[in-house]
Amino acid sequence: MDFLSLEPDSSNTKDILVITDHFTKFAVAIPTPNQKAKTVAKCLWNDFIVPYGIPERLHSDQGPDFESKLIKELCEIAGIIKSRTTPYHPRGNPVERFNRTLLNMLGTLEAKQKSKWREYVKPLVHAYNCTKNEVTGFTPYELLFGRSPRLPVDLAFGLPVREPPAVSHSEYVKSLRNHLEESYKLATKHSLKSHEKNKSRFDKRVIPCSLEPGDRVLVRNVRLRGKHKLEDKWEQEVYVVVKRAGNLPVYTIRPETRVGPTRTLHRDLLLPCGFLPASPVEPDDADIPLVKPKTRSQTHSDPVALLETEDNESVFSECPIVLPAKFRVE
Repeated sequence: MDFLSLEPDSSNTKDILVITDHFTKFAVAIPTPNQKAKTVAKCLWNDFIVPYGIPERLHSDQGPDFESKLIKELCEIAGIIKSRTTPYHPRGNPVERFNRTLLNMLGTLEAKQKSKWREYVKPLVHAYNCTKNEVTGFTPYELLFGRSPRLPVDLAFGLPVREPPAVSHSEYVKSLRNHLEESYKLATKHSLKSHEKNKSRFDKRVIPCSLEPGDRVLVRNVRLRGKHKLEDKWEQEVYVVVKRAGNLPVYTIRPETRVGPTRTLHRDLLLPCGFLPASPVEPDDADIPLVKPKTRSQTHSDPVALLETEDNESVFSECPIVLPAKFRVE
């Protein structure tokens, strides 16, 4: 589950809540007026749980709209396991791939249609669900419902409607179950083959380098936006690895020279920096002596020190000026 933000259309709608099924790749996209937690809970219940059932797990990023108290209570009531990605790691959310596909499909609209893109979201998503997926080898619609949909192209070419033979309900359910089981086995086989192919391609340009507790690392500066070609790609503060999350490439780090909160980040955002010199430890506020500022109202026992510390103008301004006495010569 993730949000896709676009340019506002004529109705001032700029957000799309996207929900996809991880196995069948079936997608649901709901245009929303905002990204509030109340809107997410309402769309999740009305547009996904009610039509398709309660999912076993709900995976999203760490956005405040998905990590709110309302979403947690909804998951507890429905018995849904809530999981989340690591910060600034969009590859951990499979919905990001469909977001790119949906953007490309919306980009094919004409200029007049783009001003009303909200009206074309559901037809385009339905076209995606009825298209054969290269990972599973089936259409998401067929894996979810166990049959092929009847599309407008069938009407355009006058294709006959395939009427199933007259069978009882129990026989139809049994046949549908067998068909879905066979489809799921083939889809699982194709998915594993695709994952192995992608992994081998990814491993060709990646050098594995695990971190150990106590290693010094830098954190990628993910706050850079726009043109920052001369900015540092890594934060200046050095962190120390605290622990690793099992066998996952996710690490918990803490600041090296100060007492601060820990951060949990993916390995892609960390750079080993054991070659850098050790940073000086910042002193605590309690170790710094408090020095009261001196004011002019304080008295000085030494008049010479008074002249050295104050401006001559202020000193002489406080001295009385004696005027010469008037006299007349006869």
